[in-house]
Amino acid sequence: MARKPNLNPDEILKEEFNYITQTAFQANEDRSRVTSFYLVTVGSFVAAILGTGFSAGQSVISIAFSILFAILTAMGALTIAQLARLRAAWHESAEAMNQLKEFYIRHHPEIEPAFKWRTKVIPPTNKPNSIANLIAVEVAMLSALTTGAGTYFLLSFFGVSTRITWLLVLAGTGLGYWAQWRWYLHLLVDDR
Repeated sequence: MARKPNLNPDEILKEEFNYITQTAFQANEDRSRVTSFYLVTVGSFVAAILGTGFSAGQSVISIAFSILFAILTAMGALTIAQLARLRAAWHESAEAMNQLKEFYIRHHPEIEPAFKWRTKVIPPTNKPNSIANLIAVEVAMLSALTTGAGTYFLLSFFGVSTRITWLLVLAGTGLGYWAQWRWYLHLLVDDR
């Protein structure tokens, strides 16, 4: 008969509590910091543009703003990547912690009721309406708007100013959102 390891279940419960507290705090802190930086950056540039008294048709300014909004769209993609990797990292940590829990439960079945999160019930990385997903939606929407604004200024640079302009701007905005969201979903896959 295999010898039962000398494990103290009180220690794992204490460490589990500390882990949950630290993980929740750190994940929220990191997501908040990443998102705030992006929102402040975009807001600052939009305020600067509105402060210039820009009027359509100024070709040098139009191309400059088009490039600026392309950069903001790229920054949105980087922010989406950071949010996705933070969520995937949290998920991987939860899986690792659950492996440890299962080990302790096998040797001390009496502690099983203390654990709400087990391997079977870990929230998925792409849990609808989670804070992580809602923040990613917010960033994807804002990035889509920067895509649309960049499209508008690019068309303005080329002197296109018709109804089709607004259709192209709307298409650029929709495509921008779709691309950002697909990028987010792609990066949520856990590394194994």
